[in-house]
Amino acid sequence: MKKCVITVVGKDRVGIIAKTCMYLAEANINILDISQTIVDGYFNMMAIVDVTNTDKEIQDVAKELEELGRTIGVSIHCQREEIFEKMHRL
Repeated sequence: MKKCVITVVGKDRVGIIAKTCMYLAEANINILDISQTIVDGYFNMMAIVDVTNTDKEIQDVAKELEELGRTIGVSIHCQREEIFEKMHRL
């Protein structure tokens, strides 16, 4: 299984989760785990996804999610799990 970590951060508004999840579904990317919080009007979401069955390259998924984020007013980042773990290891 190939996993990625997706983070979404920005001012809260209607449709952030819906639009992000719609993109993932259309790309055949399965959400394995997801959490979201809203603190003082700011939205924060983290999702672990399985990219095994998508026909898209991971770098294309990351670029498309970044563009989606710009259109809905949030910052979306997608990283392969192993890169995320290495970057956040102490």
